Amino acid sequence: MSRVAIIDYGVGNLRSVEKAFAATGCEAVISADESVLRSAERLVLPGVGAFASCMKELRARGFDSLVHERARAGTPLLGICVGMQMLFEVSDEFGTTDGLGLLRGRVRRFENELVVPQVGWNRIRQRQQHRLFAGVEDGAFCYFVHSFYCEPLSDEVMVGETEYGVRYASVVARDNVCGVQFHPEKSQQVGLRMLRNFVDVS
Repeated sequence: MSRVAIIDYGVGNLRSVEKAFAATGCEAVISADESVLRSAERLVLPGVGAFASCMKELRARGFDSLVHERARAGTPLLGICVGMQMLFEVSDEFGTTDGLGLLRGRVRRFENELVVPQVGWNRIRQRQQHRLFAGVEDGAFCYFVHSFYCEPLSDEVMVGETEYGVRYASVVARDNVCGVQFHPEKSQQVGLRMLRNFVDVS
């Protein structure tokens, strides 16, 4: 049984996420094998590029149902970047696209005077105590690359926020489902610590 399985659904650079977990001392496997994904102790849903294409590829492999099944069973699930956005109900990117609906809310495009996409380092303000933040200083910097942001229906799932013309959810969590909008694999020690915290969830 794998401790952490990174879902390979044909998009994104998964090797950097795999290497980041290795740097924390945890071996993670990249897999498109349903049996591996069903037996792993924890699942990671990465995402790079457009929301619609990511959801299309996930559904084409039937992994949307698998993620739902495992999340309902209580398996710890971490969405990264577009993977976090996919946890929500719907996105406005390139029209309207349904997400996984594990968290209630919408994905919207930045509409402000700042440069879009947001690319670079920005602060994570901790709105709530959460195990992902163990050993992480409030206001720590992480690395972002995105044009869209998540707008949860309830503030209860918004455990971390970032400001980029608007305050938005950069870390979300409800029960066993959590997500980070930034790239932990590019966020140096802060990102690695949060990945380690996800692995250490009991």
